[in-house]
Amino acid sequence: MRTYILRRLAISAPILLGLTLVTFVFTELMPGDFVDALIPPLAIVNYTPEQLQSMRENYGLDKPPHVRYLIWLRELGKGNLGKSMISGAPVRDEILQRMPATLQLTATSLLFGITFGAALGILSAVKQYTWVDQSLTLLGFIWISTPGFVFAIGAIFLFSLKISLFPTSGITNYGEEASILTRLHHMFLPALVLGLGSMAGFMRYSRSSLLDVIRQDYITVARAKGLAEKAVLLGHALRNALIPLITIVSLDIPFLIGGTVIIEHIFAWPGMGTYSLTAIYSRDYPVIMGVNFMVALVVLLSNLLADITYAFADPRIRYE
Repeated sequence: MRTYILRRLAISAPILLGLTLVTFVFTELMPGDFVDALIPPLAIVNYTPEQLQSMRENYGLDKPPHVRYLIWLRELGKGNLGKSMISGAPVRDEILQRMPATLQLTATSLLFGITFGAALGILSAVKQYTWVDQSLTLLGFIWISTPGFVFAIGAIFLFSLKISLFPTSGITNYGEEASILTRLHHMFLPALVLGLGSMAGFMRYSRSSLLDVIRQDYITVARAKGLAEKAVLLGHALRNALIPLITIVSLDIPFLIGGTVIIEHIFAWPGMGTYSLTAIYSRDYPVIMGVNFMVALVVLLSNLLADITYAFADPRIRYE
């Protein structure tokens, strides 16, 4: 098992290095720079080219791209993600301050998607071709094809403005302590909206995977031995149907993290999504690259965790 994990870690290192290069290149391809975003368009005529060049030198934007990439990579090796051009604070500290809120939202929506998606997928497989299966299939297609911001606006309108069950935005009530119950109350709507797409995906994949497994010969033998249908499904079929679901979980984490950018902005959730969106508007390069690097690191760790989970779910993988 240790050799298996070390091999996966060795593969992840060059991938992470390549992701830093891709992140830097795409950041460089963004139109304009921090100085262009800092000065209003109508006020740019009041600055001479020498003044603009001096401002770019202050922020280190006058150096060639490859030099700035190597400088960033050197600082990254020291655990330093640079300083924000807006606040002047270390990007690492600002990310660590906002990351718990994003992880709470992402983990809650993922748990919601796995729990209800897998349960509805099992129900859909057991009730194959019935009205229950067809209704869940239709709902799944609606959840997948509808953008998250549509659900977000609809949820705010219905559950916050009309019924007043949940707050419209924020992580806590103004002037109150951020207790666990208050956070859960504020997190319910954004987590629900973010998890709907995941739930639909888990539902469809668990249905398909379970239908493939229950047609296997060993399931027929288990039924022939007189085992109860519940024992056959949960004890024999479900575990062997887990491996495709593990893949979907690891692939769904980048989707959820990417979806938090819009959802956090709509619900004014103080996480990394709101932080990165502000950095994109202002062309704050260190923040953009720092956030992308941390997201890439989380995705790689989730894939590594999925590989390890494969080995526990299927011993054949561990022995190969």
